[in-house]
Order: sequence, then C-alpha cells, then structure tokens
Amino acid sequence: MANARPTLYTGVTNNIIRRVYDHKHKLIEGFTKKYHLHKLVYYEVIDGELQGIVREKQIKDMNRSLKLKMIKHMNPSLKDLYCDLIEDSGKIEDPGQARMT
Repeated sequence: MANARPTLYTGVTNNIIRRVYDHKHKLIEGFTKKYHLHKLVYYEVIDGELQGIVREKQIKDMNRSLKLKMIKHMNPSLKDLYCDLIEDSGKIEDPGQARMT
C-alpha cells in the first residue's frame, strides 16, 4: 500500500480484495490509516501462508530504494492496482493463496 509520497506499507493476507478495501475505507487502525495509504501499488501471489510470511519479511528487510525499484519494475507509474485486481479476481484459481501488499 502507498500514498502519493509514496510512503510504503507491506503486509500479508489471504484475502487481498477485502484487506485493500479495509485500508481504502480506513477500517483498520494503524499505520495505513494514519498515513493515508490507499493505493495498492504492488502485490505478489504466494503459495502457502508460511511462504507468504517469509516473503513479507524479505520485503520488509529491503531498503526503501530497493522496494521502489521492485514496485516500479511491475508498476512504473505507481497506479492503484485495486480495480485491475478486482477485474482479474475471477482468474485467481486458489482463493486461499497468500497475497503480498
């Protein structure tokens, strides 16, 4: 998740559409609400909860410039991917897969 600066937030969830909706509507107290992080600018689909947590820790350990480079490789304009994700949600085969935001 990101804002216009961009300030960045990394998290893991088993339901990315619900989680991003919650962040966008400020339903979750904490960092994303405080810093107005409403844009989904990057995500990964990871098989398995443990693997998702491991990947989350890897990303959180990266410095800011490496995170931005990774994000811009997938999303050069840092556009909000939420609408694209909703459109593509019918194409996700396993709704139980962990997803990185």
